[in-house]
Amino acid sequence: MKWALVDGWTITRRELIHWVREPGSVLFGVAFTVLIALIFGYLLGGAMNVPGGGDYKAFLMPGMFAMNMLFGIGSTMTAIADDISKGVTDRFRSIPMSPSAVLLGRSIADMIDSVMLLTVLMLCGLAMGWQSNGSAGDTVLAIALLLLLRFAFIWIGIFCGLMAGNQAMVTAMQTMEFPVGFLSSAFIPPSTMPSWLGTIAEWNPLSSTVTAIRDLFGNPGIAADSWITQNAVLMALVWPLVLLAIFFPLAVRRYRRLSR
Repeated sequence: MKWALVDGWTITRRELIHWVREPGSVLFGVAFTVLIALIFGYLLGGAMNVPGGGDYKAFLMPGMFAMNMLFGIGSTMTAIADDISKGVTDRFRSIPMSPSAVLLGRSIADMIDSVMLLTVLMLCGLAMGWQSNGSAGDTVLAIALLLLLRFAFIWIGIFCGLMAGNQAMVTAMQTMEFPVGFLSSAFIPPSTMPSWLGTIAEWNPLSSTVTAIRDLFGNPGIAADSWITQNAVLMALVWPLVLLAIFFPLAVRRYRRLSR
C-alpha cells in the first residue's frame, strides 16, 4: 500500500508537470466549460421555462456542474489512450513500480483537474447570477456529490481508454457524452419530454445528481412524483457507488491484461 501511494503520487506529479508545460488542453477545457454555460445561460435561456417559475440560470448551473463531471470522461480516455499509443504504459509496466500506481495516479490527477474546473464554473455561475441558497452543510454535500460522481466517471473513462487504445476510437466514444448528458434533467425538465423518454431521463445517473444538488443548493428544480426523483439525494450516492463497483474492477483487470 505504501509503494502504491508513493508511486501513484509520482504519476500524479507527472500529469501536473504536463499541464504546466503544455497548458493548452487545460485552458481549452476551462474555456469550453465556460462557453457552454454562457451559451445556455444567455443565448438559449430566454426560451426556457423553469417549472414553478424562477430564473433559468439558477436552474441551469447545477446541471452545468454535473455536465462538467460527465465531460471529464473524454479527457480521461484521451490521456489513457495517448499513453498506450506512445508506449508509455508499456514502459510503466516494465519498471519496478506498483502495478496500481498508473491508474491511481491518473485518477488523482483527474480529480485535481475536476476540482479546478468546478471552481471556475462556480465562479462563472456567480458572475451570471447563480448562488447557493442552501446551508453551508448542504452546499458542501452538494459539492461532495458532484465529486463522487466525477470519481465514478473517471473509472469509466479509464476503462474505456484502455479498451479503445487509440485516439480514433476515443473520439468515437466521446460522442456518447452528449446524448447521455442531454438525455437528463441537466438542461430541461423530463416532464417536457415524451413520457417514455422522460422516464429514461429521470433514471439517468446524471439526473439524480442534478436533482439532488438543485435541492441542496436551494435552486429551482423539477416537480415529479416518481420515486427516483423524490429520492434523488439517496440515488446520487447509490449510482456512483454502483458505477464504481462495475468499472473499477473492469479497469484493473483490463490494465493487467494489456500485454497478453
